[in-house]
Amino acid sequence: MDSPGSSKKKPKKKAPSPRRDGREAAVQYLYGNDIQGDIDYSEEKLAEFWELRLAKSFAREFATELVLGVRNYQSKIDSTIRQTLENFAFQRLTPVDRNILRLGVYEILFSKHIPAQAAINEAIEIAKRFGGDDSPKFVNGILDKIYRAREETTEEA
Repeated sequence: MDSPGSSKKKPKKKAPSPRRDGREAAVQYLYGNDIQGDIDYSEEKLAEFWELRLAKSFAREFATELVLGVRNYQSKIDSTIRQTLENFAFQRLTPVDRNILRLGVYEILFSKHIPAQAAINEAIEIAKRFGGDDSPKFVNGILDKIYRAREETTEEA
């Protein structure tokens, strides 16, 4: 039995790594644009975002790099997601899942400094935090299909 003065300490939540924090910030920025219907990647819009979203400088730089990467390849990214969805319309994706997928597809197909499996794992973790109950499994399935298709294409070349 615990004495009245003793209290059980809850374990402290570990702060996310700077890369995870950057990915989460990128998803939050993409999500905000998506739900507002205002696709704005301007420096001013990013500056406004960073006034509201605290992050260390590395996470900020990484998130900005990711957001701009998604911007540069968004039509190809969205096309890839559409082609991978089976019996499901792109417009029916929740904005959270859609933007986690956009980020994951960008990292798998276009980012040279992150292994695809790490990108998938990170997307799953972000889906656990921000998505619905089925989001992690759904995100994993779509990104894994895209990764496997990329691997098959690479092997054929």
